[in-house]
Amino acid sequence: MSSAFALILLMLTLGYALQRVRVLPAQLAQWLNLFVLYVCLPAAVLRHVPRLEWDPGLLGIAVLPWLLLLATLPLVALTVRLLRLGEDVRAVLLLTVALGNTSFLGYPLTRALLGEQAVAYAVVYDQLGSFLIMSTFGLWVLARYGGDGTRIGVRAMVLRIARFPPAWALLFAATLMPAAPPLWIDRVLQLLSGALLPLAMLVIGLSVRLRLPRADLAPLAAGLALKLAMMPALAWLLVPWLGLDGLIARTAVLEAAMPPMITAAALAIAHGLAPRLAAALTGYGLLLSLLTLPLWASVAM
Repeated sequence: MSSAFALILLMLTLGYALQRVRVLPAQLAQWLNLFVLYVCLPAAVLRHVPRLEWDPGLLGIAVLPWLLLLATLPLVALTVRLLRLGEDVRAVLLLTVALGNTSFLGYPLTRALLGEQAVAYAVVYDQLGSFLIMSTFGLWVLARYGGDGTRIGVRAMVLRIARFPPAWALLFAATLMPAAPPLWIDRVLQLLSGALLPLAMLVIGLSVRLRLPRADLAPLAAGLALKLAMMPALAWLLVPWLGLDGLIARTAVLEAAMPPMITAAALAIAHGLAPRLAAALTGYGLLLSLLTLPLWASVAM
């Protein structure tokens, strides 16, 4: 675990330093992001999912993020009311509290904190939870609060899901991919999925923003408290009710504790929804999560 965290800190620091000195092409983060998204993530899915044995707990870990989404709605509504926040801030909180960085950060940190076997459970949480929530609820929030009058229909949501490479990888892995593929295929998948940690951390370092928005300090603190403390606490309370225990329960809680999804924040920024707050939630959320995630990983189930 210590070596994985050392690599995480090294690549984050390197990415942030390269971002500050501006010696690399501006598009590098986007190119690396696409490689991680279209190559490394599908490789991780193909390598880990076929090794899963059917367990009723798989249904529970897929349902958990949707239950947390239901809890997010009243919690954000209460926060907005108490702090007298605007609708743009409401939208950002809905996106960043409901959606965690369960793939780019979730897969490698799950492996670092809980071991290789837990990654397959993280894939189920991410693909059947976070990704589908982003493709449905997330798109609705952007359309509802983005101010462009765009209506998001079922067809647009289905197309978004169909165009996502890890979704196809999940379908193939669950139906046709053998648990023990030929050695050379397994080796290639191992190399590509192994590149996920350093490349994802480098991308985050190149993209993250750490400017503290003083005017947004209250919603920033509230959003991070909800995402890094309340969501995993609720998950911890829910996993026994869902019949989860052992490694799968610990994975579910850890995934729920992941910091705000960078993609969700980036889309909020692109739609003009409290951009300083969205950037701060991802930047500071990432840094704080390096302290909180090991604590949640050690919570007994």
